[in-house]
Amino acid sequence: MRKEPAKRIDLRSDTVTQPTQKMRVAIGNAEMGDDVLGDDATVQALQQQLATMLGKEDALFVPSGTMSNSIAIRAQTQPGDEIITETNSHIYIYEGGGYAALSGCSVALVKGTHGIMDAENVAKAIRKSKGSLSHFPNGRLVCVENTSNRGGGTCYPQETLDEIAKVARDNDCNAHMDGARLFNAVISTGVDAARMVRDYDSISICLSKGLGAPVGSVLVGSSELIARAHRWRKMFGGGMRQAGLIAAGGLHAINNHIERLAYDHLRARRLAEAVSVMDGFTVDLDTIETNMVYIKGLIEGQDIVDQLAVHGVDVLTVGQNMIRAVTHLHITDEDIEQAIAAFEKLAG
Repeated sequence: MRKEPAKRIDLRSDTVTQPTQKMRVAIGNAEMGDDVLGDDATVQALQQQLATMLGKEDALFVPSGTMSNSIAIRAQTQPGDEIITETNSHIYIYEGGGYAALSGCSVALVKGTHGIMDAENVAKAIRKSKGSLSHFPNGRLVCVENTSNRGGGTCYPQETLDEIAKVARDNDCNAHMDGARLFNAVISTGVDAARMVRDYDSISICLSKGLGAPVGSVLVGSSELIARAHRWRKMFGGGMRQAGLIAAGGLHAINNHIERLAYDHLRARRLAEAVSVMDGFTVDLDTIETNMVYIKGLIEGQDIVDQLAVHGVDVLTVGQNMIRAVTHLHITDEDIEQAIAAFEKLAG
């Protein structure tokens, strides 16, 4: 348990949110059954609604985004295959090497711009055993992260998404979208969710980040893919019994918290623009598309974290002299102004 004053401005991540009062009511009133037996009506409603929203046939509720990505990889590859993803993607950086340990896959890394790959470089990274005297693994799954966390919360242009999916198809690969913050991308770009993911075989949606639910992610795709994913969820230990208790939070979130993401984006922009003109800090304003602000300082990142903490503002260090601030549903305009004031004290 972190020891802190009762009121702090917590910009460490959008995963720190607590259920709103209305969400707590929805959770308390949730209809439940045994989801392993297929009896939980709330889980079924959540899965069906997200599948419909994304224009796909089916969906599967799982405990976490990492499990959702891991299942998507395992359901679309064989041991010895290779996945293709961006150098700083969540799948590569933050998921414990699960693609190797759980699916037996190697990884081909594509260097993007602010976390955004282009189709040409994706095509160059896809290797096939055929024609290589069996030296190469078979590239089987192209993984795109939208928005890109380490890219600064950046969004893929729709044309680029379409081009990458075509490259995958043309090279006998499936395409997976790690859409942990997909709805941030939807709000930022104005592109409908179903259109955004139209050409992707699987999509992972996290409910416990900007959407504000306490637990859970949903893997979306074809009925055939989700049937395979269901088996791997069981083998990975992700089957849950009366899961409607937590699915209700996710259902409330997708019905009530998507449009409000625009406020998070505006607050992130306000913070970024204010800090960018302060002595001792640098912000690449071109990356401020959603709810993340990556800030480079002249001193060690942990020193910045520690000094801001003294003024009641919590952020994360993500590099030697880099910190990250993330807005979310508990951050108000007043909080942003107080955070700006804290940065000014450090700059001064």
